[in-house]
Amino acid sequence: MQKKVIVTCAVTGAGDTVKKSPYVPVTPKEIAESAIEAAKAGATIAHIHVRDPKTGGISHDPALFQEVVERVREAETDVILNLTSGGGGDWIPSEQNPALGGPGTDIQTPEERHEPIGKLLPELCTLDCGSLNFGDQLYISTTNWLRKQARLIQQSGVKPELECFDTGHLLFAKQLIEEGLIDGDPMFQFCLGIPWGAAADAETMIYMRDKLPNNAHWSAFGIGRMQMPMAIQSMLLGGNVRVGLEDNLYLDKGVLGTNAQLIESAVTIMAGLGAEPMSPEEARIHLGLKNPHRKAGI
Repeated sequence: MQKKVIVTCAVTGAGDTVKKSPYVPVTPKEIAESAIEAAKAGATIAHIHVRDPKTGGISHDPALFQEVVERVREAETDVILNLTSGGGGDWIPSEQNPALGGPGTDIQTPEERHEPIGKLLPELCTLDCGSLNFGDQLYISTTNWLRKQARLIQQSGVKPELECFDTGHLLFAKQLIEEGLIDGDPMFQFCLGIPWGAAADAETMIYMRDKLPNNAHWSAFGIGRMQMPMAIQSMLLGGNVRVGLEDNLYLDKGVLGTNAQLIESAVTIMAGLGAEPMSPEEARIHLGLKNPHRKAGI
């Protein structure tokens, strides 16, 4: 177990959660403020999606990402930004013609997925390393698309967080490394418990950890009620921690929470086990991040 642990807050996600909790941030202002509050509570990294301010639904609008990024960068509280580049992969076959996408299908090219990353140059971005039966829909991220997207990220100088929703994703992430498309020590995120991907249990986490390259940084999260158990299991196995409203809405059974409260809960449990959050500045050094937009003096 590490004594200093990177703590990520997954701030809002893109799921249908806005109607389920009043604490899920929707507008760029709300998302930025929630990220800053999480950082004050101990988060090292804020993982950012954006939503349509009018509907609360999924959005890929670079202007919304830009507003969130600018608000966080202008704040007095430091936090590393990790922007999603995994949007625009949802495929739901049409009932009339399964060769066509039906209602809810949302597909972007690698270039479109990369646009906010290339424009805003965050310190981190996600790279979802494969396709998956994601609940009742298919998430599409083909190998050739991933190679193209990895190359775009590499050219931008942003460090990718390699998102692995199943064991095959981990194998392909390692293939990207072998092909020279990932620079420096790789950073992995095990995404556990999403139907129908890798299970949220210790056995699966250990298996995936043991398949990592020797120089890899890693983290893991579980969704719903498995959020905190998987976060702490990850820490105990030598990894890092992710919690937040993207993955779980509850502090306890029937008790809705904020991002800051979820971070505080994780940090409290960590402290009882002799660990503490890594500061953003410590994590920059640890991960070898580039940070061209950080405010001087923060």
